[in-house]
Amino acid sequence: MTILRCLTLLVALVSFGRAADGPALVGPNGEKRSEWHGYPRFDFVVADRPCLVVAPKVPAPGHPWIWRTEFFEHEPQVDLALLERGWHVAFMDARDMYGAPKAMALFGQFYARLVGVYDLSPRVVLEGFSRGALYAFNFAASHPNRVAALYLDAPVLDLRSWPGGNRASKEWPQALAAYGVTEETLASLKGNPIDRIPLVAGGRIPIVVVVGDADTVVPVAENTAILEKRYRELGGTITVIHKPGVDHHPHSLVDPTPIVNFLLKNAKF
Repeated sequence: MTILRCLTLLVALVSFGRAADGPALVGPNGEKRSEWHGYPRFDFVVADRPCLVVAPKVPAPGHPWIWRTEFFEHEPQVDLALLERGWHVAFMDARDMYGAPKAMALFGQFYARLVGVYDLSPRVVLEGFSRGALYAFNFAASHPNRVAALYLDAPVLDLRSWPGGNRASKEWPQALAAYGVTEETLASLKGNPIDRIPLVAGGRIPIVVVVGDADTVVPVAENTAILEKRYRELGGTITVIHKPGVDHHPHSLVDPTPIVNFLLKNAKF
């Protein structure tokens, strides 16, 4: 019996009231069980990093999933809507690594766990909020055959724009250190997402982006606008949803239907 089937059975038992008010349950592979918005949540560790997967009550055929790369629980409208449709939601805590190669190595281990042990789809939708887009885009550029679609929200796609736009910030030296570069050698960096657009386009990965047109933290002109232009020129599928007059926050949409519909229509599992 696969781990996913074991978790589904555990979900069924709890949904009928067994152990619902007792101590935290332990999943079949040592996971700690809790609840997240009424859905079963399983926490575990991969490569010394906290990880989790939230299970739907009835998994959809093919076991589709969405992977939040940063800021789990923040504006979860899309995650909740997809859980209702039978998708799984996953997260690995690789904070302060800015999508650098070390983060991608960790993500590779997490991906292997979710696909190999939990029996989820070999292709995943990556969900990148703000700096989380650095992770999502670089994973897609490195492993286009593993990615069904990208959902990017107020995305950072160029380190020179953010955190480089504020070089007095604590994030700027952190980002440089994560990539192993200095301000002087940054121009030679091969891992900046904005420069890896052809790799993602070559994988024919559909992208939906949500942006506030008045974003002063991650300027649209320096990030999403460049992605949209280049991606269309390369023949890629991309939809950009604009929020007039909105700054970097709030993320997502109050009604996530346009995002969800894009993913349901275009994600290639």
